[in-house]
Amino acid sequence: MKYVLFDYVREAGWHELAKSEQERWLGAYKSYMQAMNEAGVWKGGGGLKSPTAATTVRIRDGKTEVLDGPYADTKEQLGGFHIIEVDDLDAALAWAARSPTALHGVVEVRPLYQDSLLNRDIAEYIKTAEDETKRS
Repeated sequence: MKYVLFDYVREAGWHELAKSEQERWLGAYKSYMQAMNEAGVWKGGGGLKSPTAATTVRIRDGKTEVLDGPYADTKEQLGGFHIIEVDDLDAALAWAARSPTALHGVVEVRPLYQDSLLNRDIAEYIKTAEDETKRS
């Protein structure tokens, strides 16, 4: 099963670190990614540029709005992600716990659908009131 590990960090925190600390953290991330790659679970991912480089697009009342910066104003921002393929949620959580981000931020673990709308019946994605009752 594939999972995405989202790294949420406090953006200003990076700039507050001394150069030696930045080098130490980058080394830790590189080692972490190498471990995932050597284990054969890493399928992709990357770091994201600063939220100030983001552009948000939405449509309101039929008009396209383009906004500079992230949509949400939060203390922690999405800083990067890793796509991994492991047997189950427990294995994904174990990799998330090894992430250097878990030491100073938050790692969100979220399963991916195995296919996309391009090759699945959309009925599989549609929830009914009966489905919601079963979950309760």
